[in-house]
Amino acid sequence: MLHFVPDRNLSDPLGAIPNRGDLLTALVPKLVMVLALLAAIGLIGGWFLAGRMLRPLHAIHSVAQKVAAGSLEDRVRLPGRRDEFGELARTFDAMLDRIQSSLNEQRRFAANASHELRTPYAVERAMLDVALADPAGVDVPKLLRRLDQTNHRGTEMVEALLALAALDQGRTPPLVPIDLAELTANVVLELTELADHAGITLITSFGEGDLDGAAPLIRQLVTNLVLNGVRHNTGPSGRVEVTTGTTTDGRSELQVVNTGPVVPPQLLTTLTEPFVRGAGRQAASGSPGADSAPLGSGLGLAIVARVAHVHGADLTLSALPEGGLHVRVTFTAPGGMTAR
Repeated sequence: MLHFVPDRNLSDPLGAIPNRGDLLTALVPKLVMVLALLAAIGLIGGWFLAGRMLRPLHAIHSVAQKVAAGSLEDRVRLPGRRDEFGELARTFDAMLDRIQSSLNEQRRFAANASHELRTPYAVERAMLDVALADPAGVDVPKLLRRLDQTNHRGTEMVEALLALAALDQGRTPPLVPIDLAELTANVVLELTELADHAGITLITSFGEGDLDGAAPLIRQLVTNLVLNGVRHNTGPSGRVEVTTGTTTDGRSELQVVNTGPVVPPQLLTTLTEPFVRGAGRQAASGSPGADSAPLGSGLGLAIVARVAHVHGADLTLSALPEGGLHVRVTFTAPGGMTAR
C-alpha cells in the first residue's frame, strides 16, 4: 500500500502530511517487533504442540523397545485419547495381548507334555521293579504285553496332547460315540498295577454311560483323575473309588473319590490351576507311601478342567470332611454338544 504514497510532500508547505519515508520510519520498527513476537510464539507454540502430539508416539516407541528386549508385560494404555494415536495405542496393546496369550499357551503345552509323558514311564518302572524284585516269578509274555499296552497308551497320550493343542488354537477334533464305562474300565485296568505297588485299593462300579467326544481327550481326563487319586492318597490302606453312570436327565457321569489328606477350603478352588497340588504350590517331588506314583508337576487337574470345558461338561470338586477329594464330571447327553 505504501507504494502509492508519494515519497515527498508536494502540496503541504508546512510538512504536516507524512510522506512514504515518514510512514516507513514509523512502521518498520513496529513491524519488526510484531514479526519477532509472532516468530517466537510460533516457535514456542509449535514446539509445545509437536511435543504434545508426538508424546503418544514416544510412549509407543518406549513399549516397543521393551518388547524388542523380550518383555511382554508392558502396555501403552493411553488414557482418554480418542484420536488416531489412541486407536494406534489400543491396537498395539491388543496385539501384545494376543502375542502374550499365544506364548502362554505354548508354555502351557510344553509343561503339559513334560508332565503327561512322564506317566507311561512311571507305569513301566513299576512293572519292571516288580519283575526285578522276583525274577523267578516273572511271567515274561504277560510283562511284554503290559509293556506294549503302556507304550500304546503313551502314544495315545501324545495324540491327546496334540489334540489339546489343536483345541487351544481353535481347531475342533472329531467327535465320536464313546462308551464311558468301557473306556474307564480300560484305564483302571492299566493303572491297577501302579495302584497296587503304591498300596492303594481301586474300587470300581461301571454303570452304563454314553457320550460324544474326542476319545484321546476323554481317556486322558479319566487317566488324570485316577492317577490324581492314587498320587494324593494316604499310602497303604488308601483307596480310590471310580464310578460311571447316567444321571436322571440322560447325561453320562464319572465320579472319582479318593482318601487322602484334608484339603483346605481356600485351596479347593485353585486345584484346577496349573502347578497346584493338594499340599499347595509345586514343591519337591515324592509322595509318602506311593513311591511308584510320582507326585507330578501339578497339571493333572488343570488338563482335566480344560478337557471338560471343551466338551461342555460340568466339573465339580468337593473336599471330604475326613480327608480326600471327590471329583464329579457330568458330560452333555449324546448329540447335545459340539467341541468348542
